[in-house]
Amino acid sequence: MNDFPWLSVLIALPLVGAVLVAALPREREALVKQVALGASAVTLAVALVMAARFDAGGPRFQFTEKYWWIKEFGVHWALGVDGVALVLIVLSVILVPLVILASWSEDDRSGGVDVPAKRSVKTYMALLLTLEAAMIGVFAATDVFLFYVFFEAMLIPVYFIIGYYGGAQRSYAAVKFLLYSLFGGLLMLVAVIWLYPLSAKSTAEGGLGHGTFMFDELSKMNIDPTTAKWLFLGFFAAFAIKAPMVPVHTWLPDAAQQSPPGALVLIVGVLDKVGTYGMLRFCLELFPGAAKWATPVVLGFAVLSIIYGAVLAIGQVDLKRLIAYTSVSHFGFIVLGIFAMTSQGQSGATLYMVNHGFSTGALFLVVGFMIVRRRSARIGDYGGVQKVAPVLAGTFLVAGLSGLSLPGLSTFVSEFLVIVGTFSRYRWAAVLAVSGVVLAAIYILWMYQRTMGGPKAPAVEGMRDLSAREKWAVAPIIAIIVAMGLFPQPVLHVINPSVKETLVRVDRHDPAPKTTGNVAENGARP
Repeated sequence: MNDFPWLSVLIALPLVGAVLVAALPREREALVKQVALGASAVTLAVALVMAARFDAGGPRFQFTEKYWWIKEFGVHWALGVDGVALVLIVLSVILVPLVILASWSEDDRSGGVDVPAKRSVKTYMALLLTLEAAMIGVFAATDVFLFYVFFEAMLIPVYFIIGYYGGAQRSYAAVKFLLYSLFGGLLMLVAVIWLYPLSAKSTAEGGLGHGTFMFDELSKMNIDPTTAKWLFLGFFAAFAIKAPMVPVHTWLPDAAQQSPPGALVLIVGVLDKVGTYGMLRFCLELFPGAAKWATPVVLGFAVLSIIYGAVLAIGQVDLKRLIAYTSVSHFGFIVLGIFAMTSQGQSGATLYMVNHGFSTGALFLVVGFMIVRRRSARIGDYGGVQKVAPVLAGTFLVAGLSGLSLPGLSTFVSEFLVIVGTFSRYRWAAVLAVSGVVLAAIYILWMYQRTMGGPKAPAVEGMRDLSAREKWAVAPIIAIIVAMGLFPQPVLHVINPSVKETLVRVDRHDPAPKTTGNVAENGARP
């Protein structure tokens, strides 16, 4: 099955599921949910089979496909995954069926907190599956123009999910999300189009005589330093907004507060990773000289994001908004590891993308369960929940401790690698970033104490614990958090060769010696 189009099938499966869901009668809500869950489960199964066939010691890009799409403009339907893209695709396909399962409400025909009364469950499920297809495509694309198409396509289902299924200020949050994303996407589009004549000139000199958007060919070009800086800024601006980094982060807290919790798992757990993935894949490899030029400033903004996001998280009174600000802080760590330009830092940053997706996903799922019961996301409306719902409280605690990087849980490994990798080259940035670890302990433990501990609030009397369905939705994530905290090496084994290749490409444009650690050669060990 070496020629089997794995990635095209992965993109097509959720789209077919979305079409089937859309074709079902609106009143058949149970069937709608079953079909959506089945489509996402089949996608997960195919992705796991594909992942099992990935050879970490083989070619960098595997399961490649390349067909002409718009031949006149040099655009291909070109797909392929390296270790970094593979783990992010697996993250995506694991979270989607769990979100669908968590959004299922047997005792409420409205579909629970994710689908308010009188709003279509069918449309919501179709949008989730469409978003899944776009997320797989954006990580799999090896044609830069195709990447841009998927990058923008993700905005459509997210906009409608926020704008139709969100809270009281959903229209404001949806429009703000869309405007920020479109502005960044427009800057990137200019840079993408600019690459075409540059590649045409470069390939003409090499005897090909045509332009291209293929990533491998573009990464071999020698671009004028001034031009490369402008192109880098065009791509980086779009990715910084998506990430999100301070000061272009403000769309996230509003979107988080107004979005349904299930969809938030995908928006913060996966969608935002496109920003940091784009920095690692495109900013560093297409414009390595410009990336080195921008590194001190980027590291400064990364540290600012770590501290600013953590401080603002401490002062939040809304659970969803608090977790959103913690993500701003965590994304600062990811960007820090990417631009540290060390193998330890970049391996840690990639692993952080995966670990953050699971830990934040678990937090948002549990918060969603709490909102279903209490119909409020305000921290002050809870208290003493652990006395009436111990399983819910325990799950919330494990997810929260992962968020503050407790040793033995997944995020600790990635955060440790980022800090060590950064310290070897930029000590000032690593030292300042450590303050984010201290602040994380404050906002996580205080959030838990105010909601789960203390005297039992009258409003939580009789609050039911997690149902069997809810346990099935959150248990796999908790298991992954613990497993990756105790034994992260299998994932690092997949990631490290791609990180090594990225650093090799950057090194070609920088004669100065580097401290890359021994991660790529010997594997990362905390």
